[in-house]
Amino acid sequence: MKFNKQIFTILILALLVSLAASGCVTQGEKETNATEANSGEFSNIMKNPVTPWSPEPTTPVIDPTAFIHPQAAVIGSVTIGANVMVSPMASVRGDEGMPIFVGSDSNIQDGVVIHALETTDEEGKPVEKNLVNVSGKNYAVYVGERVSLAHQSQIHGPSSVGNDTFIGMQAFVFKSKVGNNCVLEPKSAAIGVTIPDGKYISAGTVITSQAEANKLPDVFDGYAYQKTNAAVVDVNVNLAKGYNNATAAA
Repeated sequence: MKFNKQIFTILILALLVSLAASGCVTQGEKETNATEANSGEFSNIMKNPVTPWSPEPTTPVIDPTAFIHPQAAVIGSVTIGANVMVSPMASVRGDEGMPIFVGSDSNIQDGVVIHALETTDEEGKPVEKNLVNVSGKNYAVYVGERVSLAHQSQIHGPSSVGNDTFIGMQAFVFKSKVGNNCVLEPKSAAIGVTIPDGKYISAGTVITSQAEANKLPDVFDGYAYQKTNAAVVDVNVNLAKGYNNATAAA
């Protein structure tokens, strides 16, 4: 019986080899099909579709020193600055609220979502309540320079995040303005408020009133996350450079 099983196994292996040689089963064919799919109209970097509130598609503007991972999506009215690292499964989608801006040396880590409420109605008029003004310009979402958006965090417009701010893992910003040099610790949230410069929100804390926001503690010398953002920014700027170099060499 043992001998018969061995013969059966050998016959099956021989059949598989024969099918592969005949072209019925080929790994190469699968790779070709995947390549063809990726080279089509739909890709991970694409224009937004025509909709009642957006009659003209817009192509993302991405600095050549930024790196967009093939498993990340950047769509529509989006500007990505220099040295920005956009990691796998991140979604930056300027197809409803627009425009979206991400400043130089910032990073958008794995699973991050940047999206926004509708900023233009079906008659072509701006929806003012869904826009944030930064330096005289209107945005659906504005992310400043040297900002870290850690894994699975969400920035949903209308919102802005100031320079040198750290948005921790699974933190959430909605209808809010977060100042410069702030920290949102993991699983914290700012909803419908303005966070002054240099403040932090403790892990798991949800801030929903301006009175709460005004009482937030200052980032102080010795604070656990005081230097986290600078370190994370440095790592991701170098990752963007490294991935671009590896892609160019391939």
